[in-house]
Amino acid sequence: MSITAQTFDLDLPPLGDHGPRRARTLMIQGTASDVGKSLIVAGLGRAYSRRGLAVRPFKAQNMSNNAAVAIDSDWPPGPDGRIPPGEIGRAQALQAQACRASRSVHMNPVLLKPQSDLDCQVILRGRPIGSWSASAYQALKPRLLPAVLDSLNRLAADADLILIEGAGSGAEQYLRAQDISNMGLAEAGDIPVVLLGDDSRGGVMAAMIGAHALWTPSERARVAGYLINKFRGDPAVFAPACTEISRRTGWPSLGIVQWFAAAHNLPPEDSLALEVPADISDPSHRRPGLTVAVPRLPRIANFDDLGPLAAEPGVRLHWVPSGRPIPRDVDVILLPGSKATRADMEALHREGWDQDIFCHRRHGGAVVGLCGGFQMLGRMIHDPDGIEGPPGSTPGLGLLALETWIGPTKHLVELAVLDRRSGQRVTGYEMHMGRSSGPALDRPWLRLDDGTRVRAEGAESSDGRVMGSYLHGLFAADGFRHHWLARFGQQSDLPDYGARIEATLDALADRLEADLDLDRLLELAR
Repeated sequence: MSITAQTFDLDLPPLGDHGPRRARTLMIQGTASDVGKSLIVAGLGRAYSRRGLAVRPFKAQNMSNNAAVAIDSDWPPGPDGRIPPGEIGRAQALQAQACRASRSVHMNPVLLKPQSDLDCQVILRGRPIGSWSASAYQALKPRLLPAVLDSLNRLAADADLILIEGAGSGAEQYLRAQDISNMGLAEAGDIPVVLLGDDSRGGVMAAMIGAHALWTPSERARVAGYLINKFRGDPAVFAPACTEISRRTGWPSLGIVQWFAAAHNLPPEDSLALEVPADISDPSHRRPGLTVAVPRLPRIANFDDLGPLAAEPGVRLHWVPSGRPIPRDVDVILLPGSKATRADMEALHREGWDQDIFCHRRHGGAVVGLCGGFQMLGRMIHDPDGIEGPPGSTPGLGLLALETWIGPTKHLVELAVLDRRSGQRVTGYEMHMGRSSGPALDRPWLRLDDGTRVRAEGAESSDGRVMGSYLHGLFAADGFRHHWLARFGQQSDLPDYGARIEATLDALADRLEADLDLDRLLELAR
């Protein structure tokens, strides 16, 4: 169901009066998407927080189906009297971790979650407010700017430095009139800008000079300088390019960031970052260990669930692209989360992956479903009100005796509990709009004990080879991941996934300390 700005009564949360902004602000805009803005903000956040500064990340508008639960919310209490948690993009959650700060809905006040190529769900300060077509959303954006600026001011009231990440390319002038995340925000909030370019893809000179040509004089004047990212080789060879960029734009070079190979240890921001998998039907790619195949569904969501498995040396995680069958000799097929479960279920049928899964199951293979993937394991998925697309029902795989109804209320909760079935601590979160019921739930995959009660979660087949749950983040819990791998005869060689993330963030900060003049960058913030 798409709701236009003309027919939806936008119920904004209350805006505060925070007085003069305390924190300095600095915005990192990009010449394009995927130039490394998220990573640079995370690295700077860790570097400045190590210096004793209270640093907060901020991204006005993020488009991603990877989200995380944030504990604070300014919306009114629900029917139970409690203020529900909100959600923000996973990139901002990682940046908050880098800054050693608690996650806040104000770090990402507008989150867009694509449901099709033409519309998306809009999350405002943590709460869904409806779905808009691409054209209707352009009309809505200016109405969101006051909430965006208010969120920025709320963060700035309790911080020393706000590092702001732009969205996509800051020089897309056809979007400028409605912009709330690049120069539109920078000018409305009087924020200095550093322009970031990616040398690894080529054309960075043209991208920098082209941005200068497209921006207005006031926008050009707001740029305090530029950074070159993802550089391989000798920076001296690139020096003439910096000279020419500065000559044509008047912007100073603020440094060149060498290629950071350990970036793959951090969760990718969106599905564009997923690498094309190797051909796992080719014996030359087969190695000992547990092989997990993941169909790459069009509306995949929260696929960072799989990061801890991919990090295990003894696990071979392979994404299966459209047009390719799921090989018969994999050990586990894992269905990840989805922003549009029925649409992804229909895509799974079109690809013939359902038949591959049935064959895999008949031959004793294991099948795992997480959140939307859990719903796909059931018999039917119903969306009578058209929450995620056209109203209707779609047959599932029928591997578990349950049915799911998609409803308007999103269930958001963060958990750190004991799983009584495995005897392991699990941490994670639930984030879904569906409710499942059926006899399969009488055999739960997990039994979660929060210290006050034990509740069943998910479902598991009688032979233990089909399992699913609404809980995201299961495999990030080291003990549970080790226990799950042991079920398949695989020993874990990754004792502490969280420590790996922390070490990578520290290494990223070290990289930026070595390549950049961080004192100069801090002086540019205001």
